[in-house]
Amino acid sequence: MSGISNIFGKDLKIINIGTSKFKNDLELQSRDVVQVDWEPPAGGNKELIEALDKLEKLDKEINEANEKAVNIIKEANPFLVDVGTAKDVIPNMDDNTILHAGPPIKWENMCGPAQGAVIGALIYEGKAKNEERARELAASGKIKFAPAHEHNAVGPMAGIISPSMPVHIIQNKTHGNYGYCTINEGLGKVLRYGAFNDEVIDRLKWIEKEFAPTLKKALELVDGGINLKTIISQAVQMGDEGHNRNNAATSLFFREISTYLLETDIDKDVIKRVLQFMKDNNHYFLNLSMPACKVALDAAEGIENSTVVTAMARNGVEFGIRISGLGRNKWFTAPANMVKGLLFPGYTEDDAALDIGDSTITETSGIGGFVMAGALPIVQFVGGTVNDAINYSEEMYSITVSENTNYAIPTLNFRGSAIGIDIRKVIEASTLPIINTGIAHKEAGVGQIGAGIVNPPMECFEKAILEFSKDK
Repeated sequence: MSGISNIFGKDLKIINIGTSKFKNDLELQSRDVVQVDWEPPAGGNKELIEALDKLEKLDKEINEANEKAVNIIKEANPFLVDVGTAKDVIPNMDDNTILHAGPPIKWENMCGPAQGAVIGALIYEGKAKNEERARELAASGKIKFAPAHEHNAVGPMAGIISPSMPVHIIQNKTHGNYGYCTINEGLGKVLRYGAFNDEVIDRLKWIEKEFAPTLKKALELVDGGINLKTIISQAVQMGDEGHNRNNAATSLFFREISTYLLETDIDKDVIKRVLQFMKDNNHYFLNLSMPACKVALDAAEGIENSTVVTAMARNGVEFGIRISGLGRNKWFTAPANMVKGLLFPGYTEDDAALDIGDSTITETSGIGGFVMAGALPIVQFVGGTVNDAINYSEEMYSITVSENTNYAIPTLNFRGSAIGIDIRKVIEASTLPIINTGIAHKEAGVGQIGAGIVNPPMECFEKAILEFSKDK
């Protein structure tokens, strides 16, 4: 008893775990108490805990598979090698196929911006003369709708890719696979937000007839293509995060391509228009960073026992994820969330569409919201504080497999970005990936009305972990 007496004869250092009620009572007795916020793994969900317990027996195999997956992603070397027409270069694309962002969805279930973008694509393709005819055709069953992700492609916001649209062609020089993405239209009334007026169609036609052929000719002069990984790496250290802020990356790309454009035999007035278009659009590089991330992650698909997430995408109705070890086109979906952030003057949350777009491929690859600590000015666009941005990046290390020194974050002492989202860690810690994104108006054609922060639904990860553990 003397030992116990000695303990209670001293000033106790008290740690309270769980409910703060006991902490409050002790403080009323003038005791110093440290509160530890704790909750059981998986939020105490018995079924999920059992799934984690089953997978714990395979820790060695899973960890080795995850290291393999992450190393493949890190080693990827994406290059812009060409520009081509979607139906000619995208696998299994034909004249009656339209690709969209996110997991699979039928026409009748699409949100306003997605339906508006489909209408615009059908008018652009010459398959419909007006909105009414386009809606009839879209609902007729004659048009095949498919996720861009299932065709090695990605698209921002509505993500619509139709047969005649020019696409950037990205080659992963390390693993040999290809990815595709349309050319960014700029801001304002644009197809990706569901606009389909004459201005939108005219711009798309100009991109097809003048911009894309010019860029293609310039790329023919580039030996091996333009290294996108190098540009992204530099841009992250210049204040970009590769999703909502692409100012530095666009400038670096502009500097890289300009000389080659001037070396072509194309009319100088055309070159001037092409350069002006890129110069005026700070988001141009988004449609290069996305497929650059896509080819890296696609190379890591199909690794047995890997719990690494290889895609996160949303279609404005559902959010979907794919897992390396669970098959290339296996989606785990749940209702998309509302983005919380800063809205442009005159708009309210009632005006906003749900989370939409394939641009979350950037976060899946370890940039975007994962490197917000190095892109501090972005908080003025998406909301929050500098400390929030730093905390978001630091928190992501708790749910990922490794760090990617290719994308070092200056404000975290050049620590590599968190990479390799592990569904086990997401479930165990009840911590979700952070995403910064634009906010679209829920009605077709209005456009962007703000930007903010959002998380995937936890249900996606719960479904994935249960499926993964099913036969283990």
